[in-house]
Amino acid sequence: MKLFVSEGNPHCLKVLAALEVTGVQCDVQYVNHEEKVVPFLSRPARPALLLPSGQHLFSSNAICRYLFEVKGNETSELCSQWLEWEATELQPALLQALYMAVLQGKGAEVSTVLQGPLNVLDQSLSKGTVPYLTGEAVSLADVVLWAALYPVLSDSSLALSEHKSVKAWFDQVAAMQSCQSAAQKVLQGKGLQGMKSYMQRQPAPQSSQCKAAQPCNNSPAEGEEGERVVSVEEMEAATLTWSRGLDSTVPADRQHPILPQEGKRNILVTSALPYVNNVPHLGNIIGCVLSADVFSRYGRLRGWNLLYVCGTDEYGTATENKAREEGLTPQQICDKYHAVHSSIYKWFQIDFDFFGRTTTEKQTEIAQDIFWKLHKHDFLVEDTVEQLRCENCQRFLADRFVEGSCPHCNYAEARGDQCDKCGRLINAVELRDPQCKVCRQTPVIRSSKHLFLDLPKLESQLEQWLDKSTGAGDWTANAKQITRSWLRDGLKPRCITRDLQWGTPVPHPDFDKKVFYVWFDAPIGYLSITANYTDKWEKWWKNPQQVELYNFMAKDNVPFHSVVFPCSLLGAQDNYTLVNHLVATEYLNYEDTKFSKSRGVGVFGDMAKDTGIPSDVWRFYLLYVRPEGQDSAFSWSDMAMKNNSELLNNLGNFINRAGMFVTKFFEGCVPVMELQQEDKKLLALVGWELQQYTQLMDKVKIRDALKHILNISRHGNQYIQVNEPWKKIKGGDTERQRAGTVTGVSVNVACLLSVMLLPYMPSVSQTIRDQLNAPQSCINTMLQGSGTFVCALTAGHRIGTVSPLFQKLEADQIESLKKRFGGQQPEEEPCEKKPTLGSAASSHPAAVPAPAAPVEVATVNGVDPEKAKQLTQAVAEQGDKVRALKTQKADKAVITAEVAKLLDLKKQLALAEGKSPEPAPQKGKKK
Repeated sequence: MKLFVSEGNPHCLKVLAALEVTGVQCDVQYVNHEEKVVPFLSRPARPALLLPSGQHLFSSNAICRYLFEVKGNETSELCSQWLEWEATELQPALLQALYMAVLQGKGAEVSTVLQGPLNVLDQSLSKGTVPYLTGEAVSLADVVLWAALYPVLSDSSLALSEHKSVKAWFDQVAAMQSCQSAAQKVLQGKGLQGMKSYMQRQPAPQSSQCKAAQPCNNSPAEGEEGERVVSVEEMEAATLTWSRGLDSTVPADRQHPILPQEGKRNILVTSALPYVNNVPHLGNIIGCVLSADVFSRYGRLRGWNLLYVCGTDEYGTATENKAREEGLTPQQICDKYHAVHSSIYKWFQIDFDFFGRTTTEKQTEIAQDIFWKLHKHDFLVEDTVEQLRCENCQRFLADRFVEGSCPHCNYAEARGDQCDKCGRLINAVELRDPQCKVCRQTPVIRSSKHLFLDLPKLESQLEQWLDKSTGAGDWTANAKQITRSWLRDGLKPRCITRDLQWGTPVPHPDFDKKVFYVWFDAPIGYLSITANYTDKWEKWWKNPQQVELYNFMAKDNVPFHSVVFPCSLLGAQDNYTLVNHLVATEYLNYEDTKFSKSRGVGVFGDMAKDTGIPSDVWRFYLLYVRPEGQDSAFSWSDMAMKNNSELLNNLGNFINRAGMFVTKFFEGCVPVMELQQEDKKLLALVGWELQQYTQLMDKVKIRDALKHILNISRHGNQYIQVNEPWKKIKGGDTERQRAGTVTGVSVNVACLLSVMLLPYMPSVSQTIRDQLNAPQSCINTMLQGSGTFVCALTAGHRIGTVSPLFQKLEADQIESLKKRFGGQQPEEEPCEKKPTLGSAASSHPAAVPAPAAPVEVATVNGVDPEKAKQLTQAVAEQGDKVRALKTQKADKAVITAEVAKLLDLKKQLALAEGKSPEPAPQKGKKK
């Protein structure tokens, strides 16, 4: 027998679990999702079992039943009933749940979808007197249902508190080694994200909750244009709104300093302060400053009194090391890279009200004031701690400059303060196999006396505040989950001092040789930057009754903003403004790998301008793939596709046609519009999309809101295509009038789109309004309330010169950029053939890591210290690459090739050091 399975396919989890539980001898072959193994089926089916007779089974439940019966386990009537229920009742709900969680990032809604099936299962289990579904032992039904539910129930974000019997049963089955082994083989330890490739190939499920007459408020899936049924009442209401026209109010220019105002919604926006020592890459930009910029621009359109501040985080070991690398002082490094950051954000059109920095007198003043208040209120404790010290570098290692295996999940690249994989806090001395990230030497443990923030003493205050903030505010699901996990594990005192030189000095006389730890000090930068913007900074930061605070960041920054920083402010007892809305993104990867400045992988902020692609297009694509509910990836081919389809053929095409019709058919003046039923229907459709846009933007669902802009231009293109104004303009008076109405309505839709686009693509938005000669008052009129689509360009309005908004991204241009940013390529490899890409790799060429840069080493007969030095560095870099590939579960052939290069480099290093190139045998090591 031969069993064909695919990684990431949840149905394959069932059969592998059944195979492991029964112990049936069977050859298992992993194939990709597209490969056909059942010859008579038109579409690939997985799993598939080739029987000794030559026949195939390709229903997962049928395969599981067969495996159990081969081992002599007959299927009972009760077991058959459960299998039938799983196939007809559970699977449709599971498909919808997985689609929402994996592809739409709506994991928080999964429990609602599965509520019915879980209730049925829970009631049955709670009534029974046996631990399993059909008796005292695990049966076929238990394996099938457990495997079906595993992808969602194993995710920690889904609480099973209401289904205690299901949880007990699920945990009992999950404890079996055979089930754990099957889950690892299918999902590769990636959880729901391990299913992404599979789910992308499945048709979108039809939700029973989303009927045509009552459409959901969710964005349609890409490529789906489910026609929305519009009632007569909606059409009439939209027509009445349209007829009101624009307000006469023109938006006022911002007057600095912006301060809270009575009777207004006062919003303070911060984005995580970028480290000054490096150039930000695309993931950094979308994770904080760009997302905050879009929301800030939107808030100003809504008429909110809003202040957006940010700046560079300039203290700490990272800056000291960068200064040493470049032969500059830490202050010179800060000055240099602050200017680099400012320039990048300016090019990306990030509209800060103030972009400051943390190396200021205000930072020292405010940080030390908070410190003394914490000291006064007895929220600081002293303790002697063990720290890692690199004897080679002659310094204590800051958390982010030591790396090793996580003591909790064994992730190979955990930092000294936190593991990026499991999210757990780490004390650096707990790391297994720690290494200094600067020189790769093994550090030693030394003792030092430090000050700690007494988080356990503040825990009850923190929990009270969190309940209020997360309940009333718009915290992202990951922010809530990460914060809950910290509290669930129990808070521990957090060290706030470090043995460094470059930082805010600790004012306590017993600790005058130390500085504040970056995660105590850096968030205070929001306050000091505001204080450098205005001396009335306390009106923002000591005014929680009037001010709403939005924090934007990537998920790895969450605990410091939801636990450590709030505890510092709560403990200071000085009426500080605490975060109301914590908005955290997941990670943006680069072509399914990590950004790496050293390896030349990925686009960094200072490189985007040199591609020739306008900053608005960069903004659009980054926001289109914004990792709101799950990690996402930047892809050159996808960027080209979205530019050419969504911007050029959809949005740009509609806006250009609408304007050109006015110019070509009506001498540049908007014609008279006499609305018919079809026009009113479009007004209602557009008005509904606008309402969804404002509701989503109010909730900081930036990526989802963008889809509604594109839906409007799709509606507009279809409206033009159906009504064919270019034909009707050649007809009689009635048809000419009809062409005029269609043209006038279309150009007004284009005007609305220019306003909705302003937060996303500010330059394009301005260009559209310039081309349409749109009145300034359209900016604030359109987005008041829940969104108002009015006739902004009335009959007789003269538009400006219309021209195309976007350019096509050509395939050869994209290929060139892909190569340019794909990593360091060796110029020539005379002794080694270039690797050929296998079928899996060639379907995702950018996922294949670039080879390490070659080190030219001549034949060595003796010790060559210079060559040894070069090769030591090359071995370290190649080792990093191999570890990264293993962590990312890369293709086995790719890992093997890179390991071979590592071994070759090690042999060369041994020769350069005058040692034997053959490694000594390692006792007890498993092969």
